Amino acid sequence: MENVAQWAGVMDHETGQEEKTQVDERTGRISLDLCGESLDLSAEQDNSELGKRKKKTKKTFKPRLSVEKQVIEPVDTAEFMNAASECKLDIIDRYLEDGGNPNAHDELKRTALHRACLEGHAPVVQMLLGKGADINLKDQLGSRAIHWACRGGNLTVVEVLKSHGADLNVRDKLHSTPLHVATRTGHTSIVEYLLSCGALINSRDREGDTALHDAVRLNRYKIVKLLIVAGADTKIKNHEGLTAVQQVKQWQFDIVETLQRLEKLRKVGVLSPSNNSGEE
Repeated sequence: MENVAQWAGVMDHETGQEEKTQVDERTGRISLDLCGESLDLSAEQDNSELGKRKKKTKKTFKPRLSVEKQVIEPVDTAEFMNAASECKLDIIDRYLEDGGNPNAHDELKRTALHRACLEGHAPVVQMLLGKGADINLKDQLGSRAIHWACRGGNLTVVEVLKSHGADLNVRDKLHSTPLHVATRTGHTSIVEYLLSCGALINSRDREGDTALHDAVRLNRYKIVKLLIVAGADTKIKNHEGLTAVQQVKQWQFDIVETLQRLEKLRKVGVLSPSNNSGEE
């Protein structure tokens, strides 16, 4: 009995030792798990902090934009001349601001002003005249800006030139006046304006032709009427000995009738010649 009691005591002691060992192991596992969790949390916090720093870094450092300085090339003479024909005011202004010559010309001595007048670019004409372009420069055929404006047919350009002192009776190498040029090119409004400004109506060119000779030859009916009403002399002969009426072709019956009718009206005093019928 005593042995049994001793054995039971030993068993209880061993059991207690086992239980204590199991408790210690459990405690150790729990401590290890807690330590692991603590490490995991620390790692997560570290990762979180790293992520935040990365985000902050992305927000803080922005990519630099490379700004290239635009280099504006100087305008050469050829580009300036083309700009006058195409009404490119910015190019013309750059050329002149850089000290370019406003009277530069091509191989035919046609200036930028001549080109602008032909194309009817009144703003270009204004700019060039304001920057020192010479209104009286002549090309190889002696044509000036006013001749080119009458060829182009833009009334505003002609008015601008007139306001800057253009001579409305100036002649080229063929002795053609602006009135001759406007008549040949059929610009009725220009002819009417020139006559209203007192242009000499009976001026003769190198062939002895007046503007009326040209108008009849080219069948410019409206201009013929304008010229006769304004006092054109129908009796003037050219170097071939022909008056405007005598050079009329057979198919130009309407011109003949117009000339005859208007001449009769003028003879009876219905039409009074203007004061610009002088002959040169």
